[in-house]
Amino acid sequence: MSQTRKIAVVLKGYPRLSETFIAQELLGLERAGHDLVLVALRRPTDAKRHPVHDEIRAKVFYLPEYLHDEPWRVFRSLMKSLPKAGFWRALLPFIRDLRRDRTRNRFRRFGQALVLFDEWPAEARWLHAHFIHTPASVTAYASIMAGVPWTCSAHAKDIWTSSDWELSEKLARARWTVTCTRSGFEHLKSLTDEKSRVHLSYHGLDLHRFPSFDGHHSDRDGSDASDPVRILSIGRAVAKKGYDILLKALSLLPADLHWRFEHIGAGDLTKELRTLAEHLGLAPRVTWRGALDQKDVLARYRASDIFALACRVAVDGDRDGLPNVLVEASSQRLACVSTRVSGIPELLNDDENGLVVPPEDPRVLAAALERLIRDPALRRRLGAAAERRVRAEFDHHSSVRQLSGLFESEWRKSP
Repeated sequence: MSQTRKIAVVLKGYPRLSETFIAQELLGLERAGHDLVLVALRRPTDAKRHPVHDEIRAKVFYLPEYLHDEPWRVFRSLMKSLPKAGFWRALLPFIRDLRRDRTRNRFRRFGQALVLFDEWPAEARWLHAHFIHTPASVTAYASIMAGVPWTCSAHAKDIWTSSDWELSEKLARARWTVTCTRSGFEHLKSLTDEKSRVHLSYHGLDLHRFPSFDGHHSDRDGSDASDPVRILSIGRAVAKKGYDILLKALSLLPADLHWRFEHIGAGDLTKELRTLAEHLGLAPRVTWRGALDQKDVLARYRASDIFALACRVAVDGDRDGLPNVLVEASSQRLACVSTRVSGIPELLNDDENGLVVPPEDPRVLAAALERLIRDPALRRRLGAAAERRVRAEFDHHSSVRQLSGLFESEWRKSP
């Protein structure tokens, strides 16, 4: 690389167990020669962290999560920014946004941008937002204040829960935007005249952390009560993951089938899901592991027979893009069953390298689960095909090269 600039990457929170795809991208960019500093809107809440977080060298700079938590820091930044032209340049766009979004959150993002502008970290000369909703709002205001260009990575919830007017304006303000599913890519392109500035870039997987599984998944077929089929799911206990649908599907499985279900992840709906499992009579067959780090997750993939994820579009429009856990499970030859939502069919083709069913339908999901439970040969065929596709098409080095190339093209265009 002939030229580089320090990039301030604005994140909603860091580090986060549920966002390994971001962490591996940050590490990949560092290894490609990019100089990063991380700006987080909130501090970590997870008790554990993945090994990849310890390999990232970039310093982390935390903004006040809520303005009232650090009022003097915010007030000091305001007073220091008032005499500067950048503050007044950003004020008009903020007021225009506020007229269409009269919320405390709008003030909060502008206040966070003020602190970022005032306490500008480590001589950053470029801003990059991960998520096009709140992190991009802070980034866009700070970009105007500092006169520094910005770019954006959009994902799933941030696209589908943002209003079209706000997405359109952010797409116009950013130098370019990348997103990780074709459905998100097509939606964003429909909201801008500058379609060439929207790019599709699958996250992929760090295959060194998920090497080929040398062992064998079992021949369990659900007939042996002492050796039940092991069904795994990994994801936050939130509405879009559809765990209520998955539990209902499990409750519909024939009584003669022997299985156990294991969930890994934390989330606001954990208590409700535990109650539902008890109500459905599933509690003795369900294990709730909570959050685990990447090494433990890899071991659970290898010890399981089926991976299930019942993704849906939530009432507020929130949905997954392409869940990284499906890519991880596929890399370990674990047969997957999931739903026809967002980017999932971009990885899994029904009956070719997984089973794909409609969302919100416990009976159809139960039939797919029963089929996989009873047929270990089918599991082996689907799992082998899924691994081949992941290792051929979802290596994260491709996405890092693409992102790195986009940054380098900007360095070449401007002094």
